[in-house]
Amino acid sequence: MDYRIEHIEYLIGLAALPVLILLLFWLLRWKKKTAARMGDPVLIRQLVRNFSPLRFLVKTGLVLVAFVIIVLGAANLQKPGSMENVSRKGVDVMLVLDVSKSMLARDIKPSRLERAKQLLLRLTDQLNNDRVGLILFAGRAYLQMPLTTDHGAARMYIQNASPDVVPTQGTVIGDALKMANDAFNSKERKYKSIVLISDGEDHDPEALKIAQTLKESGVMINTIGIGSPDGSPIVDPATNELKKDEQGQTIISKLNEAELQQLSDATNGRYLRLDNLDDALITMTQQLDSAEKKAMTDAEFIDYKSYFQWFLGAALLLLVIEFFWPERRTEKTGSLVTDRQTRRQPKSPAPTKTPIPAT
Repeated sequence: MDYRIEHIEYLIGLAALPVLILLLFWLLRWKKKTAARMGDPVLIRQLVRNFSPLRFLVKTGLVLVAFVIIVLGAANLQKPGSMENVSRKGVDVMLVLDVSKSMLARDIKPSRLERAKQLLLRLTDQLNNDRVGLILFAGRAYLQMPLTTDHGAARMYIQNASPDVVPTQGTVIGDALKMANDAFNSKERKYKSIVLISDGEDHDPEALKIAQTLKESGVMINTIGIGSPDGSPIVDPATNELKKDEQGQTIISKLNEAELQQLSDATNGRYLRLDNLDDALITMTQQLDSAEKKAMTDAEFIDYKSYFQWFLGAALLLLVIEFFWPERRTEKTGSLVTDRQTRRQPKSPAPTKTPIPAT
């Protein structure tokens, strides 16, 4: 099995490496110019004769390599550990989220779409034993994630959901429901549920017919309406201005509860309006728990073996070497010359003794 990086986003820190290298070259150039302005070049060279540019570059290189290794250690290279079959009971849940621009209306703070994403993120945390998938739709439906037990991936896709993901605008609930049904196991006539969140603004005449077909396949559709029946204007995120129609009138987006209620009733599901996040989470969790569950066996990784400590240890070793690595060269040559000069100096003649005359 291949290795993986647990926090791949931390590798963005490597982008600082070219900046650090440029700063190093700037520092060397600055030191050279400063030395040139200090005075006589011969005298300056004599004062800094013990400084070794090579040793300075080695010390700096050790720091840069240690920085790279620290970033790699923070990203945490991992190797999959042992595998075993994990038995559980659950259902397959397809999350179907409306990302049309009408979901940008702010009658629900901070917006309909953001509140819907908050609910789905918390709901995903409650579906520990269930497989989840994600479909985003507006004028077209897109399968963002097939059914999986990887709830971390589901959270990532939910957080990134926006109208930009589906460039074609509209509300094709029917196409989204059909795509969700195709994601289920066609051989089973139960254990399947859809959670649809939308304002239902554009009426889709095909949606109810498709919902009735899904009931025959054992699919239960639970719908969540978001917005207000009185409606709210839509703020264009690009211009921060209210959207207007061709006649220049401000567009008012209203919650279409009737259509969403029909879809849930057709499949013995449940409809609720998203007013209070906590209440909606409890209600929908209980609704999904009431569905008949199937026993499933998945081969999952129990744990991953991390190698970040090896990277951090190597970085610490390099920093210790850098700390004790001298920047100045030793003066062995200078000492040898001094000794030779001392030996070459002529010895002073011994003082002569003057005889003392006898008295």
